[in-house]
Amino acid sequence: MSPAKKRTRTYDPAKIRTAVLAQFGNVRAAVRTLTPEQLALPTRLGEWTVRDLVAHTGAALTAVGRFLDEPEPARQDATVLDWPSGTSARSEAIAELAGRLAERNPDLDGFLAEVERDLAERLAEHPGTRLLATNAGAMPLADYLVTRTVELVVHTDDLNAAVPGLDVAQDRQALAACTRLLADTLAVKAPGGSTEVRIPPYAVVQCVEGPRHTRGTPPNVVETDPLTWIRLATGRLNWKDALDAARVSASGERADLGELLPLLA
Repeated sequence: MSPAKKRTRTYDPAKIRTAVLAQFGNVRAAVRTLTPEQLALPTRLGEWTVRDLVAHTGAALTAVGRFLDEPEPARQDATVLDWPSGTSARSEAIAELAGRLAERNPDLDGFLAEVERDLAERLAEHPGTRLLATNAGAMPLADYLVTRTVELVVHTDDLNAAVPGLDVAQDRQALAACTRLLADTLAVKAPGGSTEVRIPPYAVVQCVEGPRHTRGTPPNVVETDPLTWIRLATGRLNWKDALDAARVSASGERADLGELLPLLA
């Protein structure tokens, strides 16, 4: 499917840039408060410690500069919706890089400060239309920054889950972009119009093959909050567990999304 046909949502490039820098600033401020004991804590990400998680979060943003250093592709052949499908294939390499970065950067605050400074400078130099040769294909910088909101929001939630008492804030614009991209990813994975997935206040999508709803209350409705949706979409939360805990409401015979989740691994 061509980028023009696949892309159904647009994002404000200026707001996305601001959101990425704001959420990274939230993470950096929290990391400054962590003790060596807290940095050594395990996370819900396999063998990763908090230190590995923080190092990976920084690395997720260094990718912007790395792609900007490469020659600009001749044409766009991907959109932001092509990125989610390739994340699981890169998971092993991502984990190895996180471990190496954690070892090479004992001063995590210094590492994050350098990442933050470089990112702000590079974004000021390039328009959102500048094409990047990303792992998912050639896409505009503005699109790739939307994927960075997913990295930041998801790993901020991982950080909060790993460190007792920590409550790193989620930037509203970053949370909105992350929620919308993952909702649109579901609609691409399960195209159709029989089920409406509501994630107020940020997203509503139609998905799943079957009779299309036209008016009134849809016969199949799923509704949840943004963070619960993000945890479901990224495998942090199981569909059945979310239902049992009343974190999700699902009505109708086509409202079971358990076989479609997670969207990212």
